[in-house]
Formats: sequence, structure tokens, C-alpha cells
Amino acid sequence: MSVTQLTGRTTADEDVVHLTVPADGGYLSVLRTATAGLAARLQFALDEIEDLRIAVDEACAMLLAIATRDAELECSFAVTEDALTVEVTVPTVRGAKLPAESSFAWKVLTALTTSAAATAADGRATISLLTRRAAH
Repeated sequence: MSVTQLTGRTTADEDVVHLTVPADGGYLSVLRTATAGLAARLQFALDEIEDLRIAVDEACAMLLAIATRDAELECSFAVTEDALTVEVTVPTVRGAKLPAESSFAWKVLTALTTSAAATAADGRATISLLTRRAAH
């Protein structure tokens, strides 16, 4: 299995980085490292970086639980002047459902990020996390 990095569009106010890794827990460290690196680039505080790493890990764990066999986890990082949006997508098994917004996992995501959202349609599930840098 290979790890592929693709860089996407760059505009005046937004950079987007795309990473695709096998949907396997052993590859989550790649996404956590990319998350920390991009958050550091935005000059997030150390505790904000750690919170975001934990949130990305939790979102990925939710998706891995419902991913199809041999799936790939697609992760998109949108970097703006004061925020980082992380969107993680995976193909899902038939009938798969994400945890309810009242679940502990969702409580973790919303506590660690500015906002979190999820969608599941057409055999794919996506979790989006937005974190804005705190005023320094």
C-alpha cells in the first residue's frame, strides 16, 4: 500500500493540501503529523495544535469503523489566514451510520474544534472540522 500526497489549488487567500492514505489505523499518524504541521504554519498555540490532532484522530476513527475493505481515506486541508478546515472522506459499507451528534465521539469533536459536521450519502461519509486560531 502506498501513501500519496497531492497538492491542489492555491488561491490568494486559501491553500488546499490533499492526502490519501489507506483506511487503516496504522496510517493515521501521517494525517496527525500533517494536521500539526499545517496548524503550526498558522501559528496555532501548542494546545490548539494538540486539540486539532486529537479531533482529526477521532474523526478518522469514526470513519474507519464504517469504511469498506481496502478503502482509502481522503483528507483535504484548507488553510486560510486564521483557520484550518480538515475534511476526511471514506467509502462506507452499505447501511453504515456515523455516530449520533449526541454521542461521546461527537462531543469530543465539538469540544476540540470551532465546528464539526458530517454527511453520509452515495456510499461515502465525510467529516469536516473547522478550527480558528485563538486571538493572541
